[in-house]
Amino acid sequence: MTDARPAGADEAAFIAAARSDDTARFALVTERHRRELQVHCYRMLANYEDARDLTQETFLRAWHKRKSFRGEAALRTWLYRIATNACLDHLEKRNDRTPIPSGLPDAEVAHLQPYPDQMLPEDPQESVVARETIELAFIVAVQHLPPRQRAVFILRDVLGWTAPGAADALELTVASVTSALQRARVTMREQLPGRRLDWRGPATYELSADERGVLRSYIDAHERNDLDGLMALLREDLRFAMLPDPGTVTRGAKDAVDGWVAGGLFQPGYDDLRCVATTVNRMPAAALYRRTADDPRYRLSIISVLHIADGKIAELTGFDVTDEPWLGLPQTL
Repeated sequence: MTDARPAGADEAAFIAAARSDDTARFALVTERHRRELQVHCYRMLANYEDARDLTQETFLRAWHKRKSFRGEAALRTWLYRIATNACLDHLEKRNDRTPIPSGLPDAEVAHLQPYPDQMLPEDPQESVVARETIELAFIVAVQHLPPRQRAVFILRDVLGWTAPGAADALELTVASVTSALQRARVTMREQLPGRRLDWRGPATYELSADERGVLRSYIDAHERNDLDGLMALLREDLRFAMLPDPGTVTRGAKDAVDGWVAGGLFQPGYDDLRCVATTVNRMPAAALYRRTADDPRYRLSIISVLHIADGKIAELTGFDVTDEPWLGLPQTL
């Protein structure tokens, strides 16, 4: 995505809406960009609810600045610039300059939330949503970057902006953008060793046969209270995190399983489970529903997101969603 694009129908319609102060027409033109802007804000903030709020803030700012749009750049580019700066303002208020606590190098981001696949843009290629850049591991890794460096990295390496375009959007020099990008790439390589780092390259958008098979086995093990079967699905070097507690990060399958059992998994009160297969962040996920002796219904308890490598679960991230509504999933079964 660059500024090197002649004005088209979108730009002309926006300018007409701006000149006439027609809010309905303005909304019609900008609404088609909502989902991709929301994904952009999510990459910046790692929080689905914040991403929704900042996307709405983007449209409010665009309305207030509507008379300044002349069509020299693509409307989409202009909206991305507004969204990026709205996110930077939000991060400054959130005091997110050091997003990962220095005393907890393995801790997850406290505010991390999963992203429902049904809210992703319908055409991922068109909206530049590659699978690798919406996965939880990528989202967490990006949060290790200082906010402005984070913005440079996303604009340049994910969205494919030119250095001058990113510099103009962020009110930086080209040299500053180039330097920030180099530092960001080093950090991303450290955070995602062994991962493909060509973020704009081709990516698959459907779960593989391996992923679907492991997810089915994961669900089956929970519903049958099969601890051995569950253990067999995990890589020895499993990385497990349970959110929203930022300190609950475990490395090693045995330690993770021991912790689950100590916490009551498959014990009375946590042995009547039903699961629903789903996807979040374009990753296989299982929604775990628990039924207790005093409640006839299974209630949504946890969303487990799986990163599968070589036929086994390499990373497992659980989100406690007890009594919280979640898009596309019923609260009870």
